[in-house]
Amino acid sequence: MSDSDLVRLRPRRIRLVCWFSAVALLVVFSLVATSLHGPTGNGYGSFQRGDQFAMIGLGVLGALVILLFTRPRVEADAHGVRVRNIVGSYELPWDLVRNVRFDRGAPWASLELYDDDLLPMVALQAADKELAVDGVRALRRLHRARQATLAQG
Repeated sequence: MSDSDLVRLRPRRIRLVCWFSAVALLVVFSLVATSLHGPTGNGYGSFQRGDQFAMIGLGVLGALVILLFTRPRVEADAHGVRVRNIVGSYELPWDLVRNVRFDRGAPWASLELYDDDLLPMVALQAADKELAVDGVRALRRLHRARQATLAQG
C-alpha cells in the first residue's frame, strides 16, 4: 500500500434510517403545531402562535438529535486511523493498534490497542453487512502494511 491510499468509511443503513426519521419527526411536529389553535381542553387558556413555533422548534431539535447518529466515520491511511463516533473522535497511529476486530455478534467493529483497550468504530456496523466486512478488510490491509514496514526497517 502506498502513502496515498486512503480508506473512508461511513455507515449506510443507519444514515438512511436517521434521515428518514428526522424528516418524519419534523413533519409530525409541524402537523401538530398547525393543529394547536383555540382554547385548551379545560377552556382556561388558549393556544397562541408562540406555542405553534415552540412545537416546530421541538421538532427541529429532535431531528438534530437524531441526525447525530449520522456522524460516525472512519478514515485511515498508511500512517494511522481517525475514528469519529457519535460522541468523541480519536486519531491514532497504526503503531498503537494491535488488531482490527469485528467479533461475531458485535454491533460494530473495534480497534484493539496494545494497552488492551478496545476503541469502538460505530461507522462499521453489522447492519451494513458486506460494506462493513469490506471496510474491516481494508483497515486490516492498511494495518498489516504498516506492521510490515515497521518490521523491515
